[in-house]
Amino acid sequence: MILSENRFPLFGDHASGNQTFMAKDTTGRLHVTVKSGGKRKLSSKLWLERQLNDPYVMQAKRDGFRSRAAYKLREIDDKQRFLKSGQVVVDLGAAPGGWSQIAAKRVGAVEGRGKVVAIDLLEMPELPGVTFAQMDFLDEKAPEKLRAMIGGGADVVMSDMAANTTGHRKTDQLRIIGLVESAAAFACEILNPGGTFLAKVFQSGAEADLLAQLKRDFATVKHVKPAASRQDSSERYVLALGFRGDNARSA
Repeated sequence: MILSENRFPLFGDHASGNQTFMAKDTTGRLHVTVKSGGKRKLSSKLWLERQLNDPYVMQAKRDGFRSRAAYKLREIDDKQRFLKSGQVVVDLGAAPGGWSQIAAKRVGAVEGRGKVVAIDLLEMPELPGVTFAQMDFLDEKAPEKLRAMIGGGADVVMSDMAANTTGHRKTDQLRIIGLVESAAAFACEILNPGGTFLAKVFQSGAEADLLAQLKRDFATVKHVKPAASRQDSSERYVLALGFRGDNARSA
């Protein structure tokens, strides 16, 4: 995107030498660009520019959401309507809390009708109606701790977890699929009959086994890509509806 010469500084990071400018692009719209004068990597510079120019990031701040991810879950549920008042929801990889905010509101967790249990490797500031624990989902003790927090079965298990990337595409695809498979296995242990599983995946040919398993355990399995997902990203979500319950476990 070409910027005009009429730029003006928006803010600066004097410690690193980074300067942020706002200017009009060739369409006449305002666009933020970051000029790096320090040791900022190109990937970090591009990420920051993308965040500063992302309408969902700006809208999330105005609406009081923790992250732009809130709009992804809101859009998916607006169409599929799987979050209902009184439900128990498990949010895996919850920080900073965008999905938990939407879920807590829709199941009535703030009023005590429903319940949202959330975990993440990172800390997450307290949210009304959300019970949070900082833990690694892949820790062998995590499922037992989660069950104790839930106190019974769950109606929805959702995962926005993503594995650390190595830069090797095939390795990264296998890592994210392995993470989703672990989340799906946990969901099949904890979900009530008719329950829902939602998880982030990345478009690849590595998820055939995952889809086959989900189709055996759930009545409906589909891919969804909400508008809030960046169009240049391979990110999408697998949505499994209608958990078969005891019939699936005995199959």
